[in-house]
Amino acid sequence: MDLSRAKHAFITGGASGIGLGIADALARRGLLVTIADIDAAAMATVVASRAAGFRGQALDTRDRKGWVIARAEAESASGPVDILVNNAGIAPDGREFADMEPESFDRILAINLTGVFNGVSTFAAAMRARGRGHIVNTASMAGLTLSHPGIGAYTVAKFGVVALSETLRTELAPHGVGVSLLCPGYVATNLPQNTVKLGGALRTSAGIMPAATVTSAEVGEQVALAIGQDLPYIITHGGYWPQVEKRFKMIREAFHPPQ
Repeated sequence: MDLSRAKHAFITGGASGIGLGIADALARRGLLVTIADIDAAAMATVVASRAAGFRGQALDTRDRKGWVIARAEAESASGPVDILVNNAGIAPDGREFADMEPESFDRILAINLTGVFNGVSTFAAAMRARGRGHIVNTASMAGLTLSHPGIGAYTVAKFGVVALSETLRTELAPHGVGVSLLCPGYVATNLPQNTVKLGGALRTSAGIMPAATVTSAEVGEQVALAIGQDLPYIITHGGYWPQVEKRFKMIREAFHPPQ
């Protein structure tokens, strides 16, 4: 999408981390930004620390009625949403499927996958009718690679976001609306704290998470550039390719089994 034509971005999970990095990058390009977040205090701090053009919008992405209200209020204040970033999410709980509480599985999917659908359901049809717009959905490298024990439900959700985004791109491309899939590797954010606030548990295994080598601000710039180029995939950490390739190789080999 030509960002010079875009006026208003709506970003979930926008009060911190990657969401805030994207918000800042788009604001620098002259867009009005609505940061939607469940953390009212963090949202107020961000809005107070930014120049005019930032506004906060309380939203639990699981709440479909809340989405309707959020859209109405955001567009009343700043005009039609040209860019939607479905970024809100929570972390894995560290449980293997055999030991996972059903409530935890449901929570992870409701926020990390269904919340993305709720955003698409709220905004995509209007973008299609206007013949322009762009949607960015945040998945993860966990949506492209073989999973590790203890993050299975998170992986299920992120694979779902990958499938949703690839299909959505095909559906909306003929109507002038772009879709990009953001698959970050490890970026230091307050995702763990937000997970606990929403009732989730955290995995406690030491040494699993690598050191963060990419910042939220850098991801934000990468996303802004990708929107401008209508890129289908946004990969933040090229070093994960061997893990992705391993999975692709297994699939390819399954099409040509030994005789």
